[in-house]
Amino acid sequence: MAHKTLKIHPKDNVIVALDDLPAGEKVLFDGKEITLVHAVPAKHKFAESDLQPGDKILMYGNLVGKAVENIPAGEVLTTSNVKHEASSFTKRTEGFQWTAPDISKWKDKSFMGFHRADGQVGTANYWLVIPLVFCENRNVNTIKQAFMDELGFGHQDVYKSYVQQMVTLYQSGKTGEIETLPFQETELSQQSKLFDNIDGIRFLTHEGGCGGIRQDSEMLCGLLAGYINNPNVAGATLLSLGCQNAQISILEEKLSKLNDTPNKPVIILEQQQEGTEQEMLAKAIRKTFLALIEADKLKREPAPLSKLVIGLECGGSDGFSGISANPTVGQVSDFIVSLGGKSILSEFPELCGVEQELINRCVDDKTADKFSELMRAYAHAAEAVGSGFDMNPSPGNIKDGLITDAIKSAGAAKKGGTSPVVDVLDYTEYASKPGLNLLCTPGNDVESTTAMAGSGANIILFTTGLGTPTGNPVTPVIKVSSNSKLAEKMPDIIDVDTGPVIAGEKTIEEMGTILLDHIIEVASGNVKTKAMKLDQADFIPWKRGVSL
Repeated sequence: MAHKTLKIHPKDNVIVALDDLPAGEKVLFDGKEITLVHAVPAKHKFAESDLQPGDKILMYGNLVGKAVENIPAGEVLTTSNVKHEASSFTKRTEGFQWTAPDISKWKDKSFMGFHRADGQVGTANYWLVIPLVFCENRNVNTIKQAFMDELGFGHQDVYKSYVQQMVTLYQSGKTGEIETLPFQETELSQQSKLFDNIDGIRFLTHEGGCGGIRQDSEMLCGLLAGYINNPNVAGATLLSLGCQNAQISILEEKLSKLNDTPNKPVIILEQQQEGTEQEMLAKAIRKTFLALIEADKLKREPAPLSKLVIGLECGGSDGFSGISANPTVGQVSDFIVSLGGKSILSEFPELCGVEQELINRCVDDKTADKFSELMRAYAHAAEAVGSGFDMNPSPGNIKDGLITDAIKSAGAAKKGGTSPVVDVLDYTEYASKPGLNLLCTPGNDVESTTAMAGSGANIILFTTGLGTPTGNPVTPVIKVSSNSKLAEKMPDIIDVDTGPVIAGEKTIEEMGTILLDHIIEVASGNVKTKAMKLDQADFIPWKRGVSL
């Protein structure tokens, strides 16, 4: 490792440990010698100079906390001596100038995608089976059981085989060998598919559609409409009970707002109108099978990189995320925007403290005002139930150096790169403008990725420092590790490792180039993400209550 410490921004008054540093070690920084008071674990921060109670803590050039007790130079920052503090925000205060990165390498490159009638291009080709209300979950699962293995979309149950081996040992009187029984398979193996050009059938069961408040059902219909409209989706089969809040008419209205001219087959069956359950399920299976035959006729064709819509996500973040993985993803966002594509930055609780920077990057006052209004409304909703954005960091975040929400946010915002903010989207609104879009979602990993796919993302970049096993039903999720230890420990979930940035072996621009090349391979269907190989397809709608 070239350096053991890092000062991220010239204005900062704290220093990041890039390696475990023992107590008493003398650190030479900017010509000044600092003696560490206590051991500083890698990813954590220590004070550059003496701090008094009430003094501001600065990282990434932003206010991220305040000292609540005396912190001598060289002392590690903890939740005991530092509390969350973030800058306030107002309207746009300064003009914004952006220098786009060099994109000459990718100017004439393309990916192989599925071209839809409305001009969108998919990086995959899925069919959806969706219940409009939780009452239909069992019927959706019945269709799933009927289709998956017979069409070759199922996977060999390697864990079932593992248990069978244990049963055999037990029945043979060899119980003592079970403790050391090796597990042979590390990847789920898929059967031979009937339809070569269909990546799978996705069954989006959920607990919504009725009960609760009517707005929840409205938003659920908006989210499902976004999934149907997603370029990675060929069409959908919907099961409705009939009497629920989430009516078919609401979904149809949401679909028409996304697309004036229906261009995808949508099969809708309402149980209270169809007769017996058996008759409805047989009809749903028959119609879906015929629709799959048609969907399989679509083949991948070249598409410009401007057709990429990249979701920007982080989960299980650590103290290195904002230094390596997130800036790498931000570099890719800038590349995509410069190429005429779209990127989507979500997780509003994790933009706390960087609002003014994003406001100043907005292309006009209307866009900036919408962002401010959504942020304030979300913050007030959290406070109304006795919480707040300051409660966002998880125990894992804190353990690995993200001790305040503002520290976490300052690093998380790096995923958005440096380009102008062209649009601000409320939950379930669809990304339509090329450039960087801000999407109002919770910081919860799956609620956020679920939302980004519903807003049109056809690739999701997911950074992690601790390791997060999640994926999305329709959009390939590329996992990007912030450190090489994680990539080595959990190679089954990590696709790209940005640890070489921490080691001083790669620059952010070099890692961004590697990541964009990988995205093109995934978008073309040449490479499956680790989440796809493990069949991770998580779907959690946001009920718009307070969820941090």
